[in-house]
Amino acid sequence: LATINRKTGEPDPAPHTNLEQFPLAAFQEAIELTAGMPYSRRGAVKLSGESVASEAPEEESAEELATVNSAEYEAIVQAYTNKKGELSYDLLNKDFIQFAKSSKIVADMVANRASVDEIRDHIVKVKLESLTGNRDLTVAQTQRIVDMLDEVSPRYVFRELNDEIIRMLSQAKG
Repeated sequence: LATINRKTGEPDPAPHTNLEQFPLAAFQEAIELTAGMPYSRRGAVKLSGESVASEAPEEESAEELATVNSAEYEAIVQAYTNKKGELSYDLLNKDFIQFAKSSKIVADMVANRASVDEIRDHIVKVKLESLTGNRDLTVAQTQRIVDMLDEVSPRYVFRELNDEIIRMLSQAKG
């Protein structure tokens, strides 16, 4: 319907766009409402008007859909899918534990008696950043990804990792 002029930032309607039906003010309002938002946060397009199909009673939130459809979540699923095509929490935990044992920062955190949650959050954030290639993951984004993984898991997704961190902390005391 319209593109955004790179020089002026103003909407440029396509030649075939009916300006009575789609006024310039509507395009400008859309630009203002979505300015600065990353594509994943914009969510699905919502159309006003008559709805032909009734909405599903239990619909996922835009944030959940954005997380599941995100490249980050896809990278995690691809990295930890076993030969049967299932998401393997054993592979995921083994990889995260191996990283925890080899990381100097984690060793320093253990030596400084950081909490299990702080150590786990650091490990998860750094591993997810390296897996996805996105160095700008926020704590909220990593938590949302962990929550999504946790919903699929029959038990807490990082249970083995937590046990290993507790073991590392107890060995540091002795």
